[in-house]
Amino acid sequence: MEDEIKIIELKQNVFKENEVNADIIRKECKDAKQLMINVMSSPGSGKTTTLVRTIKDLEGFASVGVMECDIDADVDAYTIREAGARSIQLHTGGMCHMDAGMTKQGMLEMGTDGLDLIFIENVGNLVCPAEFDTGASVNLTILSVPEGDDKPAKYPLVYEVSDIVLVNKIDAMSVFDFDKDLCVSRIKELNPNAKIFFVSSKTGEGFEEWISYLKSILEDYKTQD
Repeated sequence: MEDEIKIIELKQNVFKENEVNADIIRKECKDAKQLMINVMSSPGSGKTTTLVRTIKDLEGFASVGVMECDIDADVDAYTIREAGARSIQLHTGGMCHMDAGMTKQGMLEMGTDGLDLIFIENVGNLVCPAEFDTGASVNLTILSVPEGDDKPAKYPLVYEVSDIVLVNKIDAMSVFDFDKDLCVSRIKELNPNAKIFFVSSKTGEGFEEWISYLKSILEDYKTQD
C-alpha cells in the first residue's frame, strides 16, 4: 500500500502565523500608547492627500509616522515627510498587501520612538489588504466619490473589517452619479458599527468632524490601561 500523500493547508497556516504576529504588534503599540491605523483603498482614492491634510490638522497635538506601502516608487514617502511626519517607503516586492511581518519590519526601520500615531498606507487594492491583519488597532477605508456608491456592494470584505470609512472627494459630488444615502446604507448593512465621514481632502470640507473624532480616539488610547 502506498504511503498517503500529506496535505498541508498552507493558506490557513500562513494566516494563523500572521495573526499571532499581528497580536504581538498590537500589544507592543498598546504598551507604548501608540495608535496604529491601517489605511486601505483603491488606487487614486486620495489616501496620501488625505493623510497630508490629517497630519497638518494634527500639528501640535500628535506626533505622526507613516509607512508608505507600494509595489514600487517612493514619491508618497517624500510627500508625507514634507507634510511634517516621519515616513518610510516600503516596497512589497509585487505583493498587493501588507501583513504583520512587513509592518514589524517597517516599524523597526522607520523607528517609532516618540510617535503617538502610526499610519500604514496600504497598497492600493480593495481585496488583498482586507484579508491580512497588519497589526493595526484600527482599519480605515477611503472610498472616493468618482469610484461610485456601489463599491461596498462589490468589495464587501474591506468594509466589513473597517472601523472607519472616509468618503473622499465630496467636492466632486455634483459631477458624479453618487447616491450618498445608498452608500451609507450599503456600508451599514455590512458593518453597522462603522464610523462614516464625508470629506474632501482637497478643500478640507468635513475634516473638522473627522479630526475631532480622531483626536478623541487618540486621547482614549493614550489613557487606556
